[in-house]
Formats: sequence, C-alpha cells, structure tokens
Amino acid sequence: MKAIILAAGKGIRLRPITETRPKPLIPILCKPLLEWQLDALSNIEDIDEVLIVISYLKEKVMEYIENIKHKYGFKIRFVEQYPELGTGDAVIKAISYTDLDDDALIIYGDIFLENWDILREISKIEGNVILGVEKDNPKDYGVLVIEGNYLQGIIEKPLNPPSNLINAGIYKIRIKDIEESKDIPFSPRGEKEFTDILSNIVRNNKMIRVIQFDGSKWIDIGKPWHILEANKMALNKIETRINGHIEPNVSIKGKIIIARNAYVRSGTYIEGPAYIGENTEIGPSARIRPYSTICNGSKIGFSVEVKESLIMENVRISHLSYVGDSIICEHVNFGAGTIIANLRFDNKPVKMYIKNQLVSTGRRKFGAVVGAHVKTGINVSLMPGVKIGSYSWIAPGAIVYRDVPARSFYKWFGIGYIEDLPQE
Repeated sequence: MKAIILAAGKGIRLRPITETRPKPLIPILCKPLLEWQLDALSNIEDIDEVLIVISYLKEKVMEYIENIKHKYGFKIRFVEQYPELGTGDAVIKAISYTDLDDDALIIYGDIFLENWDILREISKIEGNVILGVEKDNPKDYGVLVIEGNYLQGIIEKPLNPPSNLINAGIYKIRIKDIEESKDIPFSPRGEKEFTDILSNIVRNNKMIRVIQFDGSKWIDIGKPWHILEANKMALNKIETRINGHIEPNVSIKGKIIIARNAYVRSGTYIEGPAYIGENTEIGPSARIRPYSTICNGSKIGFSVEVKESLIMENVRISHLSYVGDSIICEHVNFGAGTIIANLRFDNKPVKMYIKNQLVSTGRRKFGAVVGAHVKTGINVSLMPGVKIGSYSWIAPGAIVYRDVPARSFYKWFGIGYIEDLPQE
C-alpha cells in the first residue's frame, strides 16, 4: 500500500504564519504537522512508501524530512506539483509513481487528529473508503451525500447542507479506480478537485464506503485559531515528563512536559497542560497558564504571562509582557511591556481578516497572530484579532488596531501609520 500526503498548498488563509513556513511545518507541540502524519503512517505495516506532494516552500519541507527520514521503515518520495492546480491534480501526479494494482491511503496535509489509530483501521478495510465527520458548520466544507454506508456524492460548501456529515480529507482508494476516473474538468475556482474524481468513481459504479469519525477529535487547520485548537487537543493527551532543569521555588501544577535543556528559573508558576520545548528559558517569575506551547530556543522572561498560546522557535519575550490566546511565529522579539489584548469590551467573538474578509474566530478570547522576525518597541499594545506580517517593526508606544503587512514599519501618531521597510 502507498500513502499520499497532499502538502503543496500555500496556506493563504493562515498568513502571516505561512509567509515564512509551509503549512506542513506548522508545529503542534513543537513537532510539525507533517511529522505527526508520518508517525501515524509508520504504525501501518502495509505501507511501503509515502509520496509527499509539495510545491510552496518545498525546499523547507524537503530539508526537514531529510533530517528525520531515518526513523521510518518506509521509503519517502517527493512529488512536485507546479502549477498548483488542486487536490485532484496532486493525486493524479502522485499515482503516476505507483502501480495500478495497489491501494492508496490519501491524507490532506492540513488534517490533525486526536487519535491517529483511525488510519490503521481504514487501511484494513477492503475496498474504497472515505472518512466523514459531523460538524456544526457543514456549509464550510464538502458535505457527504450517503445512502446506507456508501457515498453517493459530495456537495462543496452548500448553502443548505443536506446533513452535518462532511468530508474529513482521509481516504483509501484503489489506484486503478482513480486512474479510470481522473478525467475531470476544472472547477469554478480553476482547480481539479479530488472530490470530483471520487464522484466519477461512484458514477462508474464503484462503491466507496463511508466511515464516520468523531468530529470533536478532527481538525482541518485552515485558519489561525485552528492551530491553537490542535495544540489544545494534543495537550489534553500528554503525561508529565520533566527533563529540563528546575530551580528552587518553581510551582508546577497539572500535566507538564519540560524538554531537555530547558531551564525554568525561580519564582515561575506553570499550570498544565503545557509544553515547554528544548533549550528554552522560562522566568524568573514568569507565569505559564494552561494550554500554552513554548517551542525550542525561546525565552519567556521576568514577569511575562503566557496563556493558551503557541510560541514558536527562538522567540524573545523577555520582560513585563502578556500574551493571551495568540500565535507568535519564529524569531520574534517583543520589547518590554508589549501587551496583547484578547477580549473585546462587548464580549462578542473576536473577528479577523481572512483573505480580505472579516471572519469570526468563534472565540470569545483571541489575541494576535504575529509573523516571523517581527520586532516591537517598548509599551506596544496589540488589539484582539490583529495580524502582524513577517519582518515588520512596531514603533514604541504604538497601539495596533489593524493588520500590518509584511516588511512594514507601523508608527503611532494617534492613528496607525504604516510605511514600507527597505528591502534587504
């Protein structure tokens, strides 16, 4: 059996996070999403090769896999997709490297599961299989039309969904059936959709069995707040493991992972579940609240409070700051007194601009998304739902009420003033 991971997309809705890293390398407990998927596939004995379809920032994906591929018993092959013409095109390119008599276990590269055992269960089922999950907002997904336990069709983002059962982006399909059904037109958005291939398979009188999975244990990481939800899902399953150095007078409550070479200084208070990565420095007198993930090489300093946030690699938040319900990308440096607001005065859900449309996060508390290599001056305030583009600077004392593009200098004269930073 072959496995195919579709990991070529640009992740535009996740910007500024994906300005500097491809979506497959977004960290869940400081381990890239793609590695979680590969680890799950390594528990399936029948898989002898994994084909990873790549395009956007492909060199970063290839470099990362090169460093970890030794731990897997299967071969890993990269399939380049350019131009990026959709999931159907990606699968068609991938199966050109396979045998028609084989089966393919296909996974969308932005899927995270609380329990990955479902992949092994699907791999053992005879015939074609699609995974479905029930969600409260089915109109945002492809909705499955079923009869009995078998697929009849998929309706993409319907205004009036016939049910709450949506396409979970995980399949086991005979490669021969894909080959015989791959002649599909471009969709209205100019892509070849794998769901159209599935519909062709059904029209060709080939059955696709629908297996239902608990929707609360499945996340499609399509928007920034989904990253926090995925980390929260993973944190709920950890057991305490402390391999770092803990100074006297540190309080630790709940389930905590503190990785090797982490250093937690005196006066720090950590409430689990929380994950502290390798070579981090926490404190003195810092507070780490539940559902926080702090990744390798980062420093959380004196009187800094972090609550339900993802702090990526080599971040410096050294003194007198608050980070709540936020995502801080790699190599960010916060000046003293940088504060992220995470609650609206009216207690309504925080909204964020996604592809130029104002979208509700569905969260009463949500802070900011700060892109990589951003620098803030002292006493900066970031309002709920703002995004700071990568490599931008925020001037001392600034109050940021609106999104800041990448490589910009945001100044404050009673109104936000943005100018371009010089290109390197």
